[in-house]
Amino acid sequence: MNTQTSAPPAEEHASRSSWLRGSAGRNLGLVLALALICVVGVITGGERFADWGNILTILRLAAVLGVVSIGMTFVITSGGIDLSVGSVLGLATVWATTLATQTMADSFHWIVIVFTALAVGTAAGLINGAIIAYGKVVAFIATLAMMAGARGLAEIISDRQTQRVQSNEFTAFFRADFLGVPVLVWMFVVVAIAGWFLLNRTTFGRRTVAIGGNAEAARLAGIKVKRHTVYIYGLAGLTAGIAAVGMLGRTTAGTSTNGFLLELDAIAAVVVGGTLLAGGRGTIFGTVLGVLIFTTLTNVFVMNNMSSSAQLVAKGLIIVVAVLLQQRFANKPSSTT
Repeated sequence: MNTQTSAPPAEEHASRSSWLRGSAGRNLGLVLALALICVVGVITGGERFADWGNILTILRLAAVLGVVSIGMTFVITSGGIDLSVGSVLGLATVWATTLATQTMADSFHWIVIVFTALAVGTAAGLINGAIIAYGKVVAFIATLAMMAGARGLAEIISDRQTQRVQSNEFTAFFRADFLGVPVLVWMFVVVAIAGWFLLNRTTFGRRTVAIGGNAEAARLAGIKVKRHTVYIYGLAGLTAGIAAVGMLGRTTAGTSTNGFLLELDAIAAVVVGGTLLAGGRGTIFGTVLGVLIFTTLTNVFVMNNMSSSAQLVAKGLIIVVAVLLQQRFANKPSSTT
């Protein structure tokens, strides 16, 4: 008599449950959610939604939010939070479009505008990190103070006026297309790939995950937690500076209102994407999907003339559901994708 062995039903169920709770299951759920939103968009918007021009509009909107969200992914993975990235973006756009900066850009090259925005963003992030790591101030409070301070400084510098980018070469470069895709979208793609590599294939990423999982254990393992924390917030500031360049390229306007409440959208995209709000697990791919879900959903709302209040309610519900699902299904052990 031939006997065949097979995996017990309990083991098969455990394997399926583990797969669903893993990165593959989370990403599949996000892809299905994005596909469902697109179907709703096609049903309610028809050809207007499916038009290539509208798709590029969604991607342009996703580019600025997406770049900020990549930096936010590292912060949240480490167990922190950054409420200042939107204000820092606004400050960077204002500083990069001051008369002094644009005069230098006219004398040398428009790249001066880019370097200024990156420098302002990185400096603000490093200040956040130093206050949190060495000043032992809670990240929520430290970045809340930076959010208020950066927005106020931007208003003082600009006198609450809109400052226009005067360099035609700058505008032409960032409004150009490459292989039929806007340069702003390529910026997002490059930052996302670099972020994925940094988080998943370098010691920097492993240390970030370790600190988010257990900062004390990471310290005992030899990781310089305080110094690494400064680097993480500096990285978040750098991505805010890159996003500021994208914002200037898209709008050609430096104003203190740029990036208003962008930090909330970034946090939402990161959490919906599968990064644990408590730290210890981060996913760049999930963050990209989260950004696309929010921007596509916003586009569907706009095409159907839904009020901004209804949009905020919908986003709030999505965030709550995402956090509840994390608490229900997420595994605490660290993993990255």
